This record gives sequence, C-alpha cells and structure tokens, in this order.
Amino acid sequence: MQVHQILRAKPKQSIITVKPGSSIADAARLLAERRIGAVVVSEDGTTPLGILSERDIVRDLGRRGAICLSDQVDALMTRNLISCTPTDKADTVLEKMTAGRFRHMPVMDGAEMIGIISIGDVVAARMSELSMEKDALEGMIMGN
Repeated sequence: MQVHQILRAKPKQSIITVKPGSSIADAARLLAERRIGAVVVSEDGTTPLGILSERDIVRDLGRRGAICLSDQVDALMTRNLISCTPTDKADTVLEKMTAGRFRHMPVMDGAEMIGIISIGDVVAARMSELSMEKDALEGMIMGN
C-alpha cells in the first residue's frame, strides 16, 4: 500500500499547523482540542519548518516544569523533518518511523506538504492489507 492510499482512507481534514512564534501552551491547547498527537509548524500551511508532538511537550514539562509553556514552538519543535512522498510504500514509512522513534510524518509533493500521517494510520493500513491477503490465501486454499 502506498502513502496516497493511506491519505485517501483518512477522514477529510486539513493539515493542522501553527505559525512560528506561537506559544507551547497554544500548541498544547490545539493538540487537545483536535485530539491529535502532533502539529506542524509552518508559516504558510504548506511549507513545514518543524513538527511539535505531545511527546516533545511532555518531555520538556518533565525537565523544566510549566515555565516551558510560555516558550515559543520554535524552541521545542523538531527541525530536521523526515518526510515521505505519496508514492512511498507503507512498509518503508513504518521502518523510518520505527527507526527514528517518531509517530508523525509530513507527506510532501515536491516542496508542498499535502498531508500528515501517523504511525496509527500506517499500522491500520498495513493491518487491512494483511487481512485482505489472508482472505485471498484462504480463498485459494478453499478453492473459492
């Protein structure tokens, strides 16, 4: 399965971004309101500058306490993004996420971000794919 198929299967939603200079508190509020695990930092909504996850915020809270909530997202976001393309395979994306120990990945079409996928999206797609393969094999064995 390819990334564009995973994106197509997701409920239609826009990419949730915050502008550079936004506070960590505002980003955390957005994550909670939207029930998402990461937000992309972008000036224009299509060019990712970084990504900020729940995990990033929790780690900094544990290290420094609530004072970090007044910091800007720029200070905490991951800048060196690993992204994928619509034609990348789910297995490749899953390997990158597992090796890098991150859960969210921007999907890029050239220089434009066209979506974001989570490890949950990729695992669900892979499980669906495996289920279809299992059903096909059972059908062949049973002579259907």
